[in-house]
Amino acid sequence: MTKKNNLYIILFGFFLTNALLAELIGVKIFSLESILGLQPLSLSIFGIDNLSLNLSAGVILWPIVFIVSDIINEYFGPKTVMKISYITASLICFAFLVVYTATKLPPADFWIKLNQKDNIGNDFNINYAYSLLFGQGLGIIIGSLIAFLVGQLIDAVVFQKIKKLTKNKFIWLRATGSTIVSQLIDSFVVLTIAFYVFGNWSFHLVLAVGIINFIYKITISLVMIPVLYGLHFIIDSYISNETTHPTNKLSDNE
Repeated sequence: MTKKNNLYIILFGFFLTNALLAELIGVKIFSLESILGLQPLSLSIFGIDNLSLNLSAGVILWPIVFIVSDIINEYFGPKTVMKISYITASLICFAFLVVYTATKLPPADFWIKLNQKDNIGNDFNINYAYSLLFGQGLGIIIGSLIAFLVGQLIDAVVFQKIKKLTKNKFIWLRATGSTIVSQLIDSFVVLTIAFYVFGNWSFHLVLAVGIINFIYKITISLVMIPVLYGLHFIIDSYISNETTHPTNKLSDNE
């Protein structure tokens, strides 16, 4: 097996793992202000007051997913990006089906009894907690999957457009530019479908929360630019004996 094939397997595995984990952990909402030791910002956007940096835990991994996607696009082309995106979306659907089935299994009595108190003595229903955490709503699942595929498609196309316009120069520009466009769409698609179409959010609330999520994702993508260059250096060094330019793809995917 060539180094280019090894690279493809590693990148695809990392892409798939992070995308799946981002979907699974996304049910938890965390406070970024608390992590930074700040008071809630209490922003007011589109008439929605007291908005803070309360984010889905999934945003920790989504920037990594899009960076890996850009690297795959760089070395293997946009068709490969879309192929692995369809495979990943299918496997995420399979994972949700397995998790849903697991939440419907009747719990063992001893498991309920052993976990009927939390670590400070409060009453605790572990089966209810398990179902609540893993049993994501249909709207969230549909919204996140559509946003994932649409975001990946847009990211792949914009990445290649910028790459051709800049004649393979400015890695940071095509990576950041494609991420900005794709994340702008992604941030609003998932919220619109999950909480406006299937939920009870107002459209103003979707816009307000979407803007906060978008600002966070773009900030992280800018912070990750040095990481992107570092990964390119490592990859180029790894495959230097087989190819001298990233446009020498594993196959003709352009």
